[in-house]
Amino acid sequence: MLNRTTLDPETRVLYGDSLQPPPGYVFDAAVATTFSLDFETALAAPVSLALFAAENRDDILSHPLALLEGAERIAGRLVVFTDAGHIHAQTRPHSRLCSLLERIIVEVAAPRDGAFHPKMWALRYRPTLAQDPVLLRLLVLSRNLTRDRSWDISLRLDGELTRRPDTNNRALFDLLTRLPDLAVSGITDEARILTKEIAEDVRRAQWTMPERFDEVSFAVNGFGGKVWQPTECARLGVISPFCDTDALNFLAALPTAEKPIIISRPDQLACVESKTLGAFERVSVLDEMAASEDGEEVAASALQGLHAKAFISEIGWDTLVTIGSGNATRPALLSGNNVELFASLRGKRSKVGSVEQIMGEKGFGRLTRTFVATELDPIDPELTTAEARLDEARRALCRGALRLRCERTESDDPEEKPWRVWLTPSGPLPLKGIGALSAWPITRGDGHARDVLAALRMGEAVDLGAMPMVDLTRFLAFRLTDESEKASALFSTSLIMEGLPAERHAAILRWIIDSRDAFFRYLRLLLSELGDPFGAALAAHEGPGQTAWAVSADDAPLLEDMVRALCHGGERLHAIERLISRLESGSDAGPDPIPDDFRTLWDAFRIALQDQGADHVG
Repeated sequence: MLNRTTLDPETRVLYGDSLQPPPGYVFDAAVATTFSLDFETALAAPVSLALFAAENRDDILSHPLALLEGAERIAGRLVVFTDAGHIHAQTRPHSRLCSLLERIIVEVAAPRDGAFHPKMWALRYRPTLAQDPVLLRLLVLSRNLTRDRSWDISLRLDGELTRRPDTNNRALFDLLTRLPDLAVSGITDEARILTKEIAEDVRRAQWTMPERFDEVSFAVNGFGGKVWQPTECARLGVISPFCDTDALNFLAALPTAEKPIIISRPDQLACVESKTLGAFERVSVLDEMAASEDGEEVAASALQGLHAKAFISEIGWDTLVTIGSGNATRPALLSGNNVELFASLRGKRSKVGSVEQIMGEKGFGRLTRTFVATELDPIDPELTTAEARLDEARRALCRGALRLRCERTESDDPEEKPWRVWLTPSGPLPLKGIGALSAWPITRGDGHARDVLAALRMGEAVDLGAMPMVDLTRFLAFRLTDESEKASALFSTSLIMEGLPAERHAAILRWIIDSRDAFFRYLRLLLSELGDPFGAALAAHEGPGQTAWAVSADDAPLLEDMVRALCHGGERLHAIERLISRLESGSDAGPDPIPDDFRTLWDAFRIALQDQGADHVG
């Protein structure tokens, strides 16, 4: 619609939709960054990339077979970098499938002792027709890889891969190339190589500008050197869920013709000095209930508050809209200790809109109300101190001081748990100000939690208990409580694990594919093309109606799919051979789900593959 203002709250974008390839393209590889993540959302991302089907998205994301195949197809083609110690945890056991994310998630630490805070996706899509160019997509977000439903803002740029580097992409290239060296618990060669490839591609990307904008530039804080900050302008608007007095004093002191305006959260504004807030023309927060332009009520509280971050400047005849991860805080804008990513879009004010049009009653401002300084009490200083102690302890636990070790136990009792796991510190950890600390493997839940505080302070190993192979995981959950009991934290981190059996992955596969029906449904997924919604629908279909399409080895639909795969070179059939081999290697996890009649059929296809000229299968 003409004259539609930027940051219009009527425009909604779904996260999964933003990852989908353009028509005529399939997903090839991606690198993502986030401050925090939860396992469920992280598992959903590979499914969205590999098995997306818009009409039954929720069903697919809840089905273990789809989650398994999504993770299997994307492993080695997706790396997610996240701030160490900010993976969400829960008290109940996580799915054993979460262990498949060990190849995808890499925890990192900011080099200047701040937070690793950028939220970005850099994606590469390959064409289905050889003559078409490789396409790239960049997503610059304000949200993390979690289920949070706050008000957010995002930028999507699509572009072609060219032969020449573009200097405008230098900041993106620098960020991506630095990521592997920030890893706190190691990074695989596979992930390191992929990240380097995507960095080189992004450097040579030619982006298509969004409607109404003429140019884009990027900036990264957190690696030393010049810190990106808003500059002198005619007027400044700030949207920042987190803020502090120092940063707001800086923004208010910028040379402007008019006082700036700000939209933030009431709990944050309550901690800012009143004199500082007085330097702003308007100080607003999200209204608990606002009306959309068609008269329907929009519950701001249902979206759990504000998370969008933007700095909007009027410069000459232009409007500059800067979005990204950075809040109006000292670590983000002044000291530059946080690693932050910013994308700045410039366009004519007549097309983009002014600060007032974007943030006022005709734009995002219609969902806001004036902040009342007395509506909330400032945060208790003792709580702030307690949270700082927890953060210091979290850093100590998540930045290379701990390892896991698993050992096979000898027992004649078939019910005995065959693997024992130990948590081993590299040395004594002071953990000052901590009153309680417990830990457990995420696949076990807090019913298996062990008190580890005293042992870690003494530098001693802790027995985390015995468990079956399918429960072995590098992800450990921690519950921290401050000695004042004013604050606590529940989080997960990935640790280097020594002695992890090579067949563990196959055992998880066998645990998921535990029946004849599950085996055939998974075959249909393997035989489907990347991004095929029909295959995804089959994975999601379960319950009373599943017998209507459950197949046997001599059913025509499955035979047709296998013949089609053979005619297309046999790549999918090689995947079936790998599946059979891995199911056999994970035989300790349960009965054999592969039917004898399918083995007979498969022998015939193996012969056909060999006759076709394949030297080997697998």
